[in-house]
Amino acid sequence: MMLTPAFVAQVAQQESMLPLRNDRCRSRFWLHDAPTSQVFVLFHGITAAPYQFDTLGERLYAAGYNVLAPLMPGHGQAGDWDASNPPPLPEDMRIYQDFVDTWLVRAQPLGEALIVGGLSAGGALATWAAVKRADRVSRALLFAPYLSNASLFVDLIASRAQGYFAWPNGRDRIGYPGFRFPALDVFPPMGRELLRLAAIQKTAPMCIISTDTDVAVDNDDHVALFESIRGRQPISWYHRFPVAMDIPHAMMAPEEGNQWTAILNTMVLAYVESQLSWAEVEEIAYRMTDGKTFPQVVSALGVQDKCSPYMPAMMTMVDKRKIVLDRQKRHQRGSGFS
Repeated sequence: MMLTPAFVAQVAQQESMLPLRNDRCRSRFWLHDAPTSQVFVLFHGITAAPYQFDTLGERLYAAGYNVLAPLMPGHGQAGDWDASNPPPLPEDMRIYQDFVDTWLVRAQPLGEALIVGGLSAGGALATWAAVKRADRVSRALLFAPYLSNASLFVDLIASRAQGYFAWPNGRDRIGYPGFRFPALDVFPPMGRELLRLAAIQKTAPMCIISTDTDVAVDNDDHVALFESIRGRQPISWYHRFPVAMDIPHAMMAPEEGNQWTAILNTMVLAYVESQLSWAEVEEIAYRMTDGKTFPQVVSALGVQDKCSPYMPAMMTMVDKRKIVLDRQKRHQRGSGFS
């Protein structure tokens, strides 16, 4: 029998009273019949809806975890939205932060460890939880978190009139076709503050995933965040998909252009089921460049018990060439070579 907390029926009733655009905009819950070792709360991107986490939610559920993907405030509602009638997205960050707090409370009893995750603006909210609610959050999964604008995106939206941005082919989107700039502008100030705090205080461990094809967010922010936290939280990982894979900013859903969601979801499982630091991941990768297999390397390092069964697949994605080059550069600097 499936576990059915009272809030599930409450949310279903509230959403049944909304004129939702379609069923894929509804909050999604993948629940077992009891609390699990880990429970996930996943926040979708701005103008989107919980459908973005359908494939990951199902994969995590199949792996034995409880998963919640709630509809964010002001999202998913039907209407003839355009510049003269923009969708009802919040323009006050406190609305989103209260929303996150509500779902952290709801999720806590459903698992021994609470993991937050999010894409883009939802990734910014998951970052907020990892920094400001680190006492409650076990780990965070940050998919292209929106901490500031990428320059190309700034140029793009600045060229639009009437303070409204319409997505290309917006009328065909599952979520909203566009947004007013103030609905987006609430995120960068919070992002800057989170980057500042992450550099000076303890946070939850984070797995940050970027893509080189992203023009919506600044990948340098992701690198800065990772470098800030990895010393205090060594079980934090950073991965950037290369241009050749052509993975878009909206990387979670196949219908939004990512043909590699199965790989992405495997990487997530490798992270949440492992106790490896990123330094250990890099050491494994480095030794594998010598012709050794993954089992041979982890046996030699004595870290077998810290590895998820998904780690061999994860290691195929790690940029081993970059690790080798970085080590060579550090060695040259240490040896006094220029």
